[in-house]
Amino acid sequence: MARSAWTDLLDPDETTLRKELPDGIRPEVVQDLLRPAEEDGARVRPSIRSHGSYVLGILLVAVAVPEEDLVYYQEVDFVLTRQRIVTVRKAPGSRPPFPPERVSDICDLHAHELPPGQIAFHLVDDVAERFLDLLDDVDEEIDELEENIDKWPAEKTRRRLSELRHDLLHIRKTLTPTRDSVREIVDGRIDVEGRIAFSREVFPREIERLFATTYDKLLRAAESIEYARDLLAAARDYQQARISIDQNEVVKKLTVIASLILLPTFIVGLYGQNFIRSMPELKWAYGYWWSWSLIIVTTILQIIYFRRKRWI
Repeated sequence: MARSAWTDLLDPDETTLRKELPDGIRPEVVQDLLRPAEEDGARVRPSIRSHGSYVLGILLVAVAVPEEDLVYYQEVDFVLTRQRIVTVRKAPGSRPPFPPERVSDICDLHAHELPPGQIAFHLVDDVAERFLDLLDDVDEEIDELEENIDKWPAEKTRRRLSELRHDLLHIRKTLTPTRDSVREIVDGRIDVEGRIAFSREVFPREIERLFATTYDKLLRAAESIEYARDLLAAARDYQQARISIDQNEVVKKLTVIASLILLPTFIVGLYGQNFIRSMPELKWAYGYWWSWSLIIVTTILQIIYFRRKRWI
C-alpha cells in the first residue's frame, strides 16, 4: 500500500526502511522499528512521543483466539512528519500481522487526501476499536468459564482462571500506556521536549478533538477490563467455596465410614478379651450369633441416623 501521505511496510529490511523514513531519524529509533515482533509483546511498551522533527508511535494490538484459549499481540509502529506517515507492521511469529484494511477503507472514503496526523488518528482509533472487540471475546471466555465451572475438573478450572487473569493483566499493561499517550495528544502534551509548535502542526486542534473520541473508547476498554477482573474474582471465589464444600462432603463420608466400623470393632474387641472367663456369653450356645446380631443392628441404626442427617 502506498499513498502520497502514507507508506505502509510489513517487516521491512533496513535498506527498505531507511529509504522510506524521513531524514534525521535517530539510530536507536531505526533499531526499534527493525526489532522483531513478539507474540506476547512482553518487552514492548506502547507510546506516542515527539522526537523533534517527527513523532514516533509504538502500538500493540491484543488479539484473542478463542478456539485456542490464546491471546497474542500484533505490533504496528509509525513515524509521522508534517508531510507523511510511515507505518511499520510486524508479523508476530507464525501469527498474522496487524491488518491495515479498516484504516485504509476509512481513508479511502474521504474525497480529499487526508493529512498525516488524521491518518495517524484513524490508525490509533482502529487500535482502540480492536481493544473493545478483544474484551468482547474475553467476556465470552469468562461466560464459558462460569457456565462450565461446575462441570469441568477443578484443575482445568484453576488453570483457565489463571490464564484469563494473566491475559487481563497483560492487556491492561498494554492498554494503560496507549490510553495515557492518547490523553497527552488530547491535552496537547505529546511533546515532552518543549517543541510544542511541531506537535501543533501534526496534531492541530481539530485532530486533537478527534483523538478525544479514541480516548473515550480506551477508557471504556479500561472499565471493561476492571469489570472482567471482578467477574474472574467472583468465579475464583465460587470455585474455592465449591472446593471447600466438596472437601466437607468427603470428610462427612469418611466420618460415616469410620463410625460404621467403630462399633463393630468395639464389639469384636470386647468379646475378644480371652482373659475374662466369667463373661456369660462365652458359654452361651447362641453367643456367636448374639455378637453378630449386635453388630448388624448397631450398623443399621447408624445408617438410619446418618441418612436422616443427609450425610449419606
